[in-house]
Amino acid sequence: MSVNVGDEMTRLLGVLRHEPTDKWVRGRLGGRLVADSRAALLLWEPRRIVPTYAVPEKDVRAELVPCVPSPDVDVPVLHPGIPFAVHSTPGQAYDVRLGDEVRERAAFRPDDADLAGHVVFDFDAFDWTEEDEPVFAHPRDPFSRVDARRSSRHVRIERDGVLLAESHSPTLVFETKLHPRFYLPRKDVRAEVLPSEMVTACPYKGRATYLSFPVGENLAWTYPDPLPEASPLAGLVAFFDEVVDVTVDGVPRERPDSPVAKVMKDEFGLS
Repeated sequence: MSVNVGDEMTRLLGVLRHEPTDKWVRGRLGGRLVADSRAALLLWEPRRIVPTYAVPEKDVRAELVPCVPSPDVDVPVLHPGIPFAVHSTPGQAYDVRLGDEVRERAAFRPDDADLAGHVVFDFDAFDWTEEDEPVFAHPRDPFSRVDARRSSRHVRIERDGVLLAESHSPTLVFETKLHPRFYLPRKDVRAEVLPSEMVTACPYKGRATYLSFPVGENLAWTYPDPLPEASPLAGLVAFFDEVVDVTVDGVPRERPDSPVAKVMKDEFGLS
C-alpha cells in the first residue's frame, strides 16, 4: 500500500526524533566555547517543528547546573516562538554556566536510552557555527527543501476589501511541510506601505524586514539581502496568507490554518 510521505512526516511530529550530522558544530557564549563536537545530533522533541543540537557530554565545555524545566504547554505544535525551556519529553533541565555567565534552562538531557550521554542546547542562548560558517534562527533541517520558482500566475492580495498587491510575475516558494508562499515584485505592491521595526531570521533565506499597511501591521516581509541560495527572493514581498485574502488565477484560496495564524492573532490582533 502506498504511503503519503507528508502524512508520515506529520505522524512523526508527535515523537522524539534525531538525526546524526557530520558537520563540526560549535556553540559559544561571549566568544568562549560551550560545546565543540564532531559527533552532534539534530534533535526534535515531540511536537517541535524545527531541530536543535544535541552533543555528546564529553564535548560540553560549560558547567551544567540542574534546575526545574518550564511546564509543557497544551498546543498541537511547538513552533520556534515557544521557548526551548518548554519540553515535551521527560528529562533533566540545566542552567548553563561558563565563568560568570549563566544561561538559565539552556540545556536539557532527555530520558531516552537512544540519546544517553547527549546534552541538548538552547539554540537562541548561544552563537553557533557549522564548520566555520555561522548559523542563525535554528539548524537547517536536512529533510526540508526551499524551492523558488518564477511564475506567470495572476496573484491578487487583499485585506478587508483593500487591494494590497497584484502581480502577473510572482515567484512561488515551496518549502517542505509548509504551504506555498507568493513573493511579488515590490512594484506590484499597490497599497501605502508603513514603517515597521520587526526583523526575523530564517536559516534558509536570511534576515527579513517587515511591511505594515493601514489595514494591519507586519502583514508582509521582504529579504533585502538574502542568503546566496535564496538570491531569487531579493527585494520581493511576501504576505501572510493567514491574515490576507489571496486569489490566484481568479480562484480564491482558503486562508491556511497554521501556527502563524495564532501568533498573528495573539501578538497583532489580526485574524
